[in-house]
Amino acid sequence: MRRRLVILTEIISPYRIPLFNALATHADVDLHVIFLAETDPGLRQWQIYKEEIRFSYQILPSWRKRIGRYNVLLNRGVGRALAAAAPDVILCGGYSYVASWQSLIWARSHQVPFFLWSESNLQDQRRGLALVEFLKAEFLRKCTGFVVPGPAAQEYLCAGKKIREDIIFTAPNAVDNELFATASAAARRDATAARREFHLPERYFLFVGRLVREKGVFELLSAYAKLEESMRRQVGLVFVGDGSSRLRLQEQASTISPGSIRFAGFAQREQLAAYYALAEMLILPTYTDTWGLVVNEAMACGLPVILSRAAGCAVDLIREDWNGLLVPPEDVSSLTFAMRRVASQPDLRAIMGPNSAQHISHYSPMAWASGIATMVGAAGGMHD
Repeated sequence: MRRRLVILTEIISPYRIPLFNALATHADVDLHVIFLAETDPGLRQWQIYKEEIRFSYQILPSWRKRIGRYNVLLNRGVGRALAAAAPDVILCGGYSYVASWQSLIWARSHQVPFFLWSESNLQDQRRGLALVEFLKAEFLRKCTGFVVPGPAAQEYLCAGKKIREDIIFTAPNAVDNELFATASAAARRDATAARREFHLPERYFLFVGRLVREKGVFELLSAYAKLEESMRRQVGLVFVGDGSSRLRLQEQASTISPGSIRFAGFAQREQLAAYYALAEMLILPTYTDTWGLVVNEAMACGLPVILSRAAGCAVDLIREDWNGLLVPPEDVSSLTFAMRRVASQPDLRAIMGPNSAQHISHYSPMAWASGIATMVGAAGGMHD
């Protein structure tokens, strides 16, 4: 029997649409998604691909304000939306919004199993005030169960928050692998035109993400500067993304010579595949990251990856010397060594790239949907 699942999540993220579309086709799940807002223009410049949506959804009326590092989002009609959707199970995408608490209270009063989608890991540096941590602990305590993307998030709940393992389900984080693989193959077929269109050097290291300190972008720039001059003459460095550190990064980059350093700005999904396709490797030296979906994207495009051990996806996606290398966060010397090693060995890159593509095929929208469906099927027999 199909069970009605309501997912409560913040915005219409292009990364989540393929996952929700896959879940909507599952024989055991009747899906409805409640978005708290259409987008967050202060944080992302994502295009909204409503024409690709193949699932039932609604967008709640909202009011948003950013106060310091806190994102305040208030909604109207949460209870009415839940009552109209008549869920058998609720999956909530976070605990930090008022609507999350409203939905938790509604679920408990209507005896509906309530699950939290949790991506935090023990290396996540984003710790809040004591009151915030107390409220988070209270929220976790009242949940029926949890969904995590992988072992790092499960360890956080079990070891860090003393959550029982039997109420935690895994749905591996995924992107639209086929879309990125197809688009990157097209870019490689006409590499000269793609390089001209996006002003790309013949060879380059690639970073994709927000240009903020915690992503390790300054360490990446320093590591590039420490490479031998001969290598910097051959291999450039391309930053795709935007953020508060961009101007300072550009100032520091201007002092590095020789070397080709390009700041491409924010890129929509359609352009991203070309940047991945023509790069030597993706580098994500983050201090703290609950997952790192750019790693999924790069692997779908057949790239080796140099990744910080702090990234939530590190244990899942990277096998050392097989499809990439892992480095400690904030360690410029280790990062320089890894960049030099991969860039100087074309035979190693030729092995690592296909291995990435092979491995990421197991992290697909259908694999994520299967994990969620398992949780939905088990929910009926679970009690708070």
